[in-house]
Amino acid sequence: MGKYSKIAVIYGSDSSEWEVSCRSGEFTASRIDGSEYDVYEIFARFGEWRLVAMKKRDAMRVPFPEGARPEVDKTDFSVKVYGEKIKFDFAYIMQHGTPGENGLLQGYLEMLGVPFSSCGSFVSAIAFDKFACKGYLREVDFVRLAPDVFARSGMDIDEICENASSTLRFPVFVKPTDGGSSFGITKVFKPEDLKEAVRFAFSEGPTVIIEQAVPGREFTCAAYTDKGEVKTLPIIEIVTGNEYFDYDAKYNGNSQEICPAPVDEAVSSHIQEVTGKIYTRLGCKGLVRIDYIQGEDGLYFLEVNTIPGMTSASLVPKMVRTAGMDITDFLSRIIENS
Repeated sequence: MGKYSKIAVIYGSDSSEWEVSCRSGEFTASRIDGSEYDVYEIFARFGEWRLVAMKKRDAMRVPFPEGARPEVDKTDFSVKVYGEKIKFDFAYIMQHGTPGENGLLQGYLEMLGVPFSSCGSFVSAIAFDKFACKGYLREVDFVRLAPDVFARSGMDIDEICENASSTLRFPVFVKPTDGGSSFGITKVFKPEDLKEAVRFAFSEGPTVIIEQAVPGREFTCAAYTDKGEVKTLPIIEIVTGNEYFDYDAKYNGNSQEICPAPVDEAVSSHIQEVTGKIYTRLGCKGLVRIDYIQGEDGLYFLEVNTIPGMTSASLVPKMVRTAGMDITDFLSRIIENS
């Protein structure tokens, strides 16, 4: 018997990633052990949280029609179904973007004392912001960071672009510091195109990072905690025919995600070791995926994904399968070790 009985899988979000989040949440809910837990699917967007479906232990999934979905009571994280009040005792967070990935949802659950699957509120907020997260790694000697320029809405765009053009080598990536799924990102090859890219990135959020592109091979690795020990999964190499691993490459099949990555054991072990070190340095919990570029002069950190995608075609399930693990057992580990 596990520590928890009523698992709420929360998906949807207030960001551009909400549809991706729904796919991840539905997959996760379908793979949680139905003989061990009652599973409740909650669609949450712009403050409205409603029960989409529920599945009691060893029973069929019961969906609710869109116009008759019970509303979640946020005062105690419960819902009333057919006259019965159900209080969730664990939250599996599958919201990509705000509020599930930037610490807001975690802060709510922490105040209520409800355990959840991801990093805590503070670590989530830091990891979600690409520039802030790099700040926690600037002094380390085990991974490299690409040079960058930070910008906030309200700052002089001409001055920002002039600074970036004089201090960074092109091409550069311009991206929101707090976005995901490649929304708002542009790869810029010449200074005269920088201003438009910065404006585009600001359409997704109030802060932007202009980061020097690092040529090399792209890898990703996931880490999680099991019985107090940080463990890593097999690494993946991402090969795309697009200019970079953009939304089209990620979700429309225009990339190869090779697992295990075709590298020698020393390279694979090094990336796994670095992933564990970053996980520990940031104070992560639950399942985290970290992305890298292997450049000519070493391994470069790209970003941390504290709520990585979880569909049948997503990167982490591929890692889990390659490791010879069952996805249902793996999700139980995440739940029971949270």
